[in-house]
Amino acid sequence: MVDGLEIRPLRDDDPEVISAALGALGWDKPVAQYEKYLAEQRDGTRDVLVATLDGEYAGYVTVRWESPYEPFEGMPEIQDFNVLPALRRRGIGSALMDAAEAKVAERSPVVGIGVGLYPDYGQAQRLYVRRGYVPDGRGLVYDGRQVPPMETIRNDDSATLMFTKQLR
Repeated sequence: MVDGLEIRPLRDDDPEVISAALGALGWDKPVAQYEKYLAEQRDGTRDVLVATLDGEYAGYVTVRWESPYEPFEGMPEIQDFNVLPALRRRGIGSALMDAAEAKVAERSPVVGIGVGLYPDYGQAQRLYVRRGYVPDGRGLVYDGRQVPPMETIRNDDSATLMFTKQLR
């Protein structure tokens, strides 16, 4: 593990810190999103793992215990995985994924994950394949639904390819 790295559950004081860190990058991640994650963590529908490096926010990942993607019914899905760009390629993302997969493996033999299709997601695409995730074989998904052949969509954060991984 990376020296000085801690992975822990989302806490009440995290939403403002995370939102500010990502907002400084120009990413639209409002405080309300993390307050919602806290509520979902409390009610057991989502777990949020936060990485800190030497006590400073470094990244996070969430596990949604019931995927909204219909073909993943009953399957947990890893969602909203972020590591600050300045801290990437130091093992923080892998440590977050290890922790998320270990948490899922306690309850499910398989996990799902989606990844965006434009270049900003390139590192994540490669990471997931190296970690053993395979496409679910259903093709392009937009906003949680399969895109029929010949349909035009916008290549934004809602355009994804869905993957699964056997954990045990």
